[in-house]
Amino acid sequence: MRRRPADYRRPVRRRFSHWIWALLGLFSVAGLVLFVVQHNYHEDRVEQPTLEKNARKEHISHMGLNFTEEVLSSTSLARQLAEQITLAKAYVVIAKEHNNLQLAWEFSSKIRNCQLLLSKAAMREEPITFEEAEPIIKSLSALIFKAQDAHYDVATTIMTMKSHIQALEERAKAATIQTTAFGQLAAEALPKSLHCLNIKLTTDWLRKSSLQELAEEKGNSPRLVDNNLYHFCIFSDNLLAVSVVVNSTISNADHPKQLVFHIVTNGIIYGAMQAWFLSNDFKGSTIEVQNIEEFTWLNASYSPVMKQLLDADSQKYYFKGSEDFEVEPKFRNPKYIYLLNHLRFYIPEIYPQLEKVVFLDDDVVVQKDLTSLFSLDLHGNVNGAVETCLEAFHRYYKYLNFSNTIISSKFDPQACGWAFGLNVFDLIAWRKANVTTRYHFWQEQNADRTLWKLGILPAGLLTFYGLTEPLDRRWHVLGLGYDLNIDNRLIESAAVIHFNGNMKPWLKLAIGRYKPLWERYVNQSQPYLQDCVTS
Repeated sequence: MRRRPADYRRPVRRRFSHWIWALLGLFSVAGLVLFVVQHNYHEDRVEQPTLEKNARKEHISHMGLNFTEEVLSSTSLARQLAEQITLAKAYVVIAKEHNNLQLAWEFSSKIRNCQLLLSKAAMREEPITFEEAEPIIKSLSALIFKAQDAHYDVATTIMTMKSHIQALEERAKAATIQTTAFGQLAAEALPKSLHCLNIKLTTDWLRKSSLQELAEEKGNSPRLVDNNLYHFCIFSDNLLAVSVVVNSTISNADHPKQLVFHIVTNGIIYGAMQAWFLSNDFKGSTIEVQNIEEFTWLNASYSPVMKQLLDADSQKYYFKGSEDFEVEPKFRNPKYIYLLNHLRFYIPEIYPQLEKVVFLDDDVVVQKDLTSLFSLDLHGNVNGAVETCLEAFHRYYKYLNFSNTIISSKFDPQACGWAFGLNVFDLIAWRKANVTTRYHFWQEQNADRTLWKLGILPAGLLTFYGLTEPLDRRWHVLGLGYDLNIDNRLIESAAVIHFNGNMKPWLKLAIGRYKPLWERYVNQSQPYLQDCVTS
C-alpha cells in the first residue's frame, strides 16, 4: 500500500471562546478599581496632620513602655513636648533680653503647662494621649510663630544661645575650680573635736612638769638607737591619726615590746603629742616624739625646700592664691612644700645611728605584723615599696614632664611608679648612694616647677630611680580615701591599708564602708577624747 505523503501545512490555531475573554476583561477592570481606591486611601492617610499620625504611631509602639522610654522615643508626643519646652525656654531668654516681658511670661506659662502634663504622665506611667497633647502643642507652636514674627529668627536664636553657652561654660569652669578648692579645704581641715583634744593635751603638757621630766628621761633611752629592735618613722601634725597608726601596729605585732616608734611633729602639736603618748599604755613599746623646729641643721642653706619656703615667689604661688585659672588649685596646695612631708628624704640625718627603718604615713592602718619587713632582702636597693603600675596612669610619664630634656634623657617614661605610705629604707645603702644629695639636686632643678607640678611622689620617683625594690602587693593596699570599689578580699589580705585621697577616715566625708577599719584603733576610752567628742 502506498504511503500517504506528509502534510506540511501549518496547523490551524484554536481560538479561545468568547466567555474566557470576557472573564479576563472583568478581572482587569476590578484590579484597576482596587488600585485607584487604595491609592486615594493612602493619600488621605498622608494628608492627615503630623500630630495625629504621631499619636497613632505612639499608641502602637509605646504599649507597655515606661515613661523614660517614651521620652527617648523619636515618635512620641512626650518627646515632642520636651523638645518644644527646650525651644520655648530659649525664647524666654531672648524675650527678656529684648525687654518683651509679656512674651516671656506667655512662654513661661506654656512651659509650666507642658511640664505639668509630662509629670502627670510620669506619675501614671502611661503614654500621653493625642487629646491631651494637641491643645498644648498647638498653642505653644502658635506662640513660637509669634516670637519668630517678632524678629526672633533662627539666626538671632543661635547667636543668643551661643553667648549663653559660653557664659555657662565660664561659670562651670569657675565652679569646678571652687569645688576643687573647697574639697581640699574640707580634706585638710581638722575637725573641731580634734582641735579640742590638742588644746586639752597641750594644757596638760604645760602645766605638768612631771610629763616634761618623763619625756626627757625617755628621750635618752638606749632602745632608740638599738638596731636589734624594729624602728618605725611617722612624720605628722595629726595627733589622732598618728595614734591610730601606732595602736594598729602594736595591736597586730607578735612582740610589741620590740617596737620603737620615732614621731616628728611641729612646734604647735609637740606638747599635745608628748602628753598623749606619755599618758597612755602601748604594751611596752618605745615611743619618741621630736619637734622639727629643733632640727637646726635643717635650714635654707642646706635644704632646697626650706629655701623655697622663704622665697617670695613661692610664698605668693602657694599661700596667696592666684587669679590664673589655668593653674589648678591642687597644684598650689601648700602641703607640697610642708616640711614635715619632706622629712622622709632626711631620715639618715635624723637617725644617724639606725640601719633600717619602716616609714609609715599618718593615714594608714596596720592589719598584720610588720616585723618581717626588716628581714626582707632589698638586693642592695635603698627603698622597698609596692609598685602601682597595674594601671597605665601610674607610670613615670604621668608624673613627670618628659618634654624637658633633663627628664627625657635620664628616665624611662614607661618605668613603673610606686607608693609612699609603707616603705622599707635601708639606711646603710642610702648613705652609700648619697640619696639625700640626689633629692636636693632634683628639688633645685624643679625650683620653677617645670619638671613636675604636684606632690611629694615625683621627687621620690626621681630620687630613688634604680634604687627601689618592689614588694608584694599585699603589703600595701591603697585607695581607701577615694575608691569606693576595692575588693574586700584585697583589704582583708593587706598588711597595711592606706586612706590616700581626700576622704580621710577622721573626716565626715570619709567613705562609710572603710571608716570602721580605722575607728577600731581609736582609743575611745581616753577621757579628753570623750569630752571633746560629746561637747
